[in-house]
Amino acid sequence: MTDRLIRITTALAVVAVAAVAAVISYRHAYELVHSHGESGPTARLVPFTVDGLIWAASMVILDASRRKHPAPPLAKWSLAVGIVATVGANVAHGATHGPIGAIVSAWPALALVGSFELLMTLTRAAASPDLPQNEQRTEPVQPSTEVEQTPEEAVRDEYRASLAGPGRPLSQRYLAEKHGIDRRRVKRVIMNTNSEPI
Repeated sequence: MTDRLIRITTALAVVAVAAVAAVISYRHAYELVHSHGESGPTARLVPFTVDGLIWAASMVILDASRRKHPAPPLAKWSLAVGIVATVGANVAHGATHGPIGAIVSAWPALALVGSFELLMTLTRAAASPDLPQNEQRTEPVQPSTEVEQTPEEAVRDEYRASLAGPGRPLSQRYLAEKHGIDRRRVKRVIMNTNSEPI
């Protein structure tokens, strides 16, 4: 219950920070695009392409992680480009107010990206089984209950199986070479097997 409460409250905090940061970052990017000659729908939609790229790349990386596959290189590259673009747009927006203005203006974009990646980390963790971090995910070693066969028993079982299958039974030569025993012993095993009642 405690783990679930931590995840829920953390997710709510991350979503709240991301929402506020997204609104401010969008406004900065919109004003930057508008001040550089774009207007109307173009100026309003360009900032969405940047954040949409980050969203899409993160979702592809999350999906790969949940399937235990490596993240596609294009998704990693797209995520990096999206992060650089959104931070760069915010820095450029505040640059007219000097270095402090650029840093203050960049903060919402950094908070948005950081919050979003924290949310992805929570999602990946929720999809994994709950194990202590120091516990290795290895299968427990089960004691073997199988008794090791003698070469003669292995020959007998393999020869019997070949009788039930399609085609001709396995040859004495093949069985002798495979199990490393003399052909006379193989012949004796086969003769005994053939004389056994089915």
